[in-house]
Formats: sequence, structure tokens, C-alpha cells
Amino acid sequence: MAFFIDAIAVLLLTFAAGILVFFLGIFTLGLAWIFYAFLWQAVALLYTAFTLGGPSASTPGMRAMGLEMRLWHGARPYPLLSAMHVLLFWFSVSLLTPLVLLVALFTERKRLLHDIVLGTVVMNAEPLRQEGL
Repeated sequence: MAFFIDAIAVLLLTFAAGILVFFLGIFTLGLAWIFYAFLWQAVALLYTAFTLGGPSASTPGMRAMGLEMRLWHGARPYPLLSAMHVLLFWFSVSLLTPLVLLVALFTERKRLLHDIVLGTVVMNAEPLRQEGL
């Protein structure tokens, strides 16, 4: 469900950015319309980098479902790591097929390949709030 909430948010932000690019293209005599080629990717990357790498360490969809991402030693992720996290996910699923998601069934903490490489873990946020972390 968290993914669907975030996907809807990215879709709405992409639509708003598309309108902005349209008017920007009018002012630049069509030059800015080249941004349409990678608009949704840029919006999704920025959305993830600044929400997952923000103070809450979760996207709005993750917050709604009570999830939070932390580094292996308990620290909150920063925007650059969050951007790398989503890029590595996109590349691993694209290049290694969605079967790479089966890695979670065989790891001790049920982490995906990109989580293992970057040293992150997605967990229930409620115990962290109770401990004041």
C-alpha cells in the first residue's frame, strides 16, 4: 500500500511539473519541452531523495503504513543515500529482472539486494518512536 500511495503522489507531482514544463516551453520557444523525456524519472528521484532522506526517514506512503528506513547502525538516511537507494533499486529490477526481489525470501532480515549493498533496512517505525529514536 505504501508503494501505491507514493506512486499516486509521484503521478500528481509529475502532472503539475508537466504543466510547468509546458508553460516554460512556451517561453523558451519549445526548448524546455525536452524535459518531458525524463520528467517522471526526475520527479520520482527527487521525491524519494527528499522524503526518504528527510527528517522522518520515510516517504509519505511509508509513513502512512508505519514504516521507516534506517542505516545498518541506526542512523537516518540522508538525501544522497536515498537517491542512490532508489537508483540501485531501479537498475537492479531492470537489469536483473523482477526475480531479484526474491532475494528477500532468503536473507535473514528479509532485505532486498539494494538494501544489503547500501546497508539500509526498512522497519516498523513504532518501536523506534517508543525508544525516542
